[in-house]
Amino acid sequence: MLLTIDVGNTHTVLGLFDGEEVVEHWRISTDARRTADEMAVLLNGLMGMHPLLGAELGDGIEGIAICSTVPSVLHELREVTRRYYGDVPAVLVEPGIKTGVPILMDNPKEVGADRIINAVAAVELYGGPAIVVDFGTATTFDAISARGEYAGGVIAPGIEISVEALGVKGAQLRKIELARPRAVIGKNTVEAMQAGIVYGFAGQVDGVVTRMARELVGPAGDPDDVTVIATGGLAPMVLGEAHVIDEHEPWLTLIGLRLVYERNISRM
Repeated sequence: MLLTIDVGNTHTVLGLFDGEEVVEHWRISTDARRTADEMAVLLNGLMGMHPLLGAELGDGIEGIAICSTVPSVLHELREVTRRYYGDVPAVLVEPGIKTGVPILMDNPKEVGADRIINAVAAVELYGGPAIVVDFGTATTFDAISARGEYAGGVIAPGIEISVEALGVKGAQLRKIELARPRAVIGKNTVEAMQAGIVYGFAGQVDGVVTRMARELVGPAGDPDDVTVIATGGLAPMVLGEAHVIDEHEPWLTLIGLRLVYERNISRM
């Protein structure tokens, strides 16, 4: 089986692939202070519960693919693969790794590994042109050309960041549950804040994606030809309200990691 690990700023998502199918997944908090040994214990505890894996660390794992937006965590995960999975082929997404997606940026090294991995999966699953909307710590919008190139993107504050900012900076506001309100017009402060988050972000997605699609296809193209894919842990919050989203792929990054692993393992 292939173990895929997507390290984000807030959460880390792990997926276990049997062939092309995600047979198990876990979501844990990202802690930059966690050591390699602590990570190994955590991995052992999670995977030890799966019936298809052995009781010993590494039993049943035939490959590992990792991407991280947190450099210190990537460093510790590199140590985990060396010390605890020494006989298992591992691919860590970093400069020099083959993705198959050209990056049309002023400085390609500035692009987060998860965003490139999302583009890899989007091209494989849907082709181009496409836009990936990833609802994570930040809400990112990534444009993929008709030729399967990473054309650039947009970064906006994420849903959780916005909620926390309201609670900290608003004298009469507080942290609220991220849930869909009864109506757009809130009858109390909590519902009013929930409506602002859900419908505000849905409107942001519709507005940004519409502009990106027009720019992506150019004056002679049809923006409706652009496939819009939503992913990320908070995507379900706006799926029913953002009109431009065509597909929801909760494991888009994990699928991209599987594809990159397959494209690189033969070279190792």
